[in-house]
Amino acid sequence: MNGKDLMAVGFTAGKSLGMALKLAGSMNALSKDKMLLHFKNILTHPENFLDDEVYADLASSLIEEASIPEDDTIALKEVVAAYSMYGADNIEEGAKKQMAVAMKLPVTVAGALMPDAHQGYGLPIGGVLATKNAIIPYGVGVDIGCRMALSIYDIPAAHFFENESKYKRELIAQTKFGAGHGFHGQYKADHEVLDSGLFNSIGIIRGLKDKASSQLGSSGGGNHFVEFGIIEFKEKDEVLGMEKGSYLALLSHSGSRGFGATLAGHYTKLAKQICKLPQEAANLAYLDLSTEAGQEYWLAMNLAGDYASACHEIIHTKMAKAVGASILAKVENHHNFAWKEIWDGDEVIVHRKGATPAGKGVMGIIPGSMTASGFLVWGKGVEQSISSASHGAGRQMSRTKAIKEISKDAMRAVLKEYGVTLIGAGCDEAPMAYKDIHAVMAAQQELVDIVAEFTPKLVRMADDGSRED
Repeated sequence: MNGKDLMAVGFTAGKSLGMALKLAGSMNALSKDKMLLHFKNILTHPENFLDDEVYADLASSLIEEASIPEDDTIALKEVVAAYSMYGADNIEEGAKKQMAVAMKLPVTVAGALMPDAHQGYGLPIGGVLATKNAIIPYGVGVDIGCRMALSIYDIPAAHFFENESKYKRELIAQTKFGAGHGFHGQYKADHEVLDSGLFNSIGIIRGLKDKASSQLGSSGGGNHFVEFGIIEFKEKDEVLGMEKGSYLALLSHSGSRGFGATLAGHYTKLAKQICKLPQEAANLAYLDLSTEAGQEYWLAMNLAGDYASACHEIIHTKMAKAVGASILAKVENHHNFAWKEIWDGDEVIVHRKGATPAGKGVMGIIPGSMTASGFLVWGKGVEQSISSASHGAGRQMSRTKAIKEISKDAMRAVLKEYGVTLIGAGCDEAPMAYKDIHAVMAAQQELVDIVAEFTPKLVRMADDGSRED
């Protein structure tokens, strides 16, 4: 009798199989069939043999093995699926490695890496991932629905330069920055987003309504900003109805504040409990959209996106009123989100973590830094990029490295050189911490067409250079 015979009656490879084989060698008096029947009986009812002088050790081993939980880790694909990469020479290896792991998920359909990409948690920032009926909380990101919003005013550039002190005063008065900061009392804003039934029907959301109400219309910390600048149209844009010329504009960048961050943490933890992946892919834990947990996250994510949009709407409405401007055109686009889209003929879930939607005819805003140009663009709908583009210049220095290597004097000198007035911000947000936006745009010229160029002039960020909530 050999191991295959014992495995045929139910034994598995391991310690107990070896013990059974050893015992079988001393059972020469029994035929092979009777031995197998006897061992099958021990395997089926090991508790009946715990007091047996001969088989007690085997019975104990079988009971012990039966109590060991099965490994429920979900295996990754063995081969990294091909994906498109733009501006590869300026993308750090850490981001490429993270994208390679994401491409091995069993639910992954397609992927792309944008030229502003850098290492993040789970999916790299600048990573685009299409999955089949699954959503990855860390593929969306912590700041759910983070976005850009641009208001173009009926105010010529010259008026801004002649009255810069007025614009600076209103920029300070009409915005609120800092991690955890919000509005109170008469200063709190109201918006229909707070009337969503989800604030009553989903437990985690119910407990966040007060925080959401307080922080509505605020910007937070990190790389979030509200800034005045000059936008130049070199030719008439028929869709926006903008004539050729230079105009004063307000540009803002922020997301769903503490509300979104708390949701991201909650559902990432839940996904990791449900979807157990190998260590290198743990932060890519996903939720099946056919399950209650997946549907709940989908609803929560969309509410956080609506909330982020409401924050920008309040900021832009207050500012236009404060400076006496009429808005000629407004553009808004978001990243750190997931969309249901058709790719290669099938519905997929497209995660854009720090990537801008760039479907054919879709307008977006791609900022540079506090001294570098931003660009108003039309998407070209390139399938290889999963209809995406960069969401900015992208960091070339980590926050820690920037704080360590960039002095306040060096930062002030660069701001002076470009004629930019900065309110707030730490050295972690210095222009030198970011990639060259012109190199980034050159790397994605097949993905977007430039409509207009925005030049920052008066920038407001968190006073303490704090991270987001």
